[in-house]
Amino acid sequence: MYDISVLILANNSDKTIRKTLESVKDFKEVIVVDTGSKDMTKEIVRSFPNTRLYEHPFSGFGAMRNLATTYVTSEWVLSLDSDEVLMESTAKELLSQELDPQKVYSFPFHNYFNEKFIKWCGWYPDRHIRLYPKGRANLSSDFVHERVLYQGLEEVKLTAPIEHYSYRGISDFLDKMQRYSTLFAEQNRYKQPSSPLKAILHGCFAFFKSYILKKGFLGGSEGFIIALYNSQTAYYKYLKLWEANRDASCL
Repeated sequence: MYDISVLILANNSDKTIRKTLESVKDFKEVIVVDTGSKDMTKEIVRSFPNTRLYEHPFSGFGAMRNLATTYVTSEWVLSLDSDEVLMESTAKELLSQELDPQKVYSFPFHNYFNEKFIKWCGWYPDRHIRLYPKGRANLSSDFVHERVLYQGLEEVKLTAPIEHYSYRGISDFLDKMQRYSTLFAEQNRYKQPSSPLKAILHGCFAFFKSYILKKGFLGGSEGFIIALYNSQTAYYKYLKLWEANRDASCL
């Protein structure tokens, strides 16, 4: 097996992280950084012999992944979320590669809601760089939606997917909408203007884009719920940004 370390961020992930860790149990090193779980996440992590658990307060997804990378002892980093599963076929394709330190490797993602593979609303096709050489690539410092920075390196597109179980129910949509909209406002405060009208326009366009342009109407009730979620998230992102900018101007 190649010298690959798996890196996972976790927070109150006990509903999904066991399946994630099962999928990487054959990797020699799995680094899990927990950002304050109150459920059974840490106990589950400790039950896997190939894992090392670290605990740190959350400071943004990009910063947390770069911090977690400092604990990695391998030459290569495979970055996963605590609700993502590395399929057996994906692991086989990964291990069949002649890994090149001049390259980074991306995977197609299959995103699920209500146990259904979602092919609409902008959820498919979906691809992310998740395997990269330590020290030659790193993560952006974005609070949310961080990305791999790999200037001078070439992207290799693998074909076997990673399965993503981000939303198990409506409460997951609400939790992520609250968290991600707040992080967006924090990240963009002072950087761009916003207003209630701008929030409404972004929300309306997000629904139109997801439900019509990205064919969410083909996805039945799941397509409608996801399009509405995308609309509400966009609305609250810009409404919170307006509030953050307004509050800052009063200081």
